[in-house]
Amino acid sequence: MLNLAQDIEVLARFGRALADPIRCRLLLALRAAPAYPSDLADAIGVSRTRLSNHLACLRDCGLVVAVPEGRRTRYELADPRLGHALDDLRQAVVAVAEDVTCPDAAEKGCC
Repeated sequence: MLNLAQDIEVLARFGRALADPIRCRLLLALRAAPAYPSDLADAIGVSRTRLSNHLACLRDCGLVVAVPEGRRTRYELADPRLGHALDDLRQAVVAVAEDVTCPDAAEKGCC
């Protein structure tokens, strides 16, 4: 069982992974189905080199795993619960974005 300090570090690592739009798109693509890097690069519209760097980051964060298949490598979410967490987080963020209640957002630069 994780302690509070470990929980915070894990959540921060997940947040850093989500902080980049390409990594978000990768996670959502892999949430839909495992895929090969060439297919992911084409679907997301980035170079294979750039995709490789982002996949390495997600692997290092423990969010995706590389599964060797002969001469190819397939990527998938490290745990099926990540897909559910992404769905829940996406729904919550969309709900909050639709109901922005901060009248001073422009002045404060907060929302």
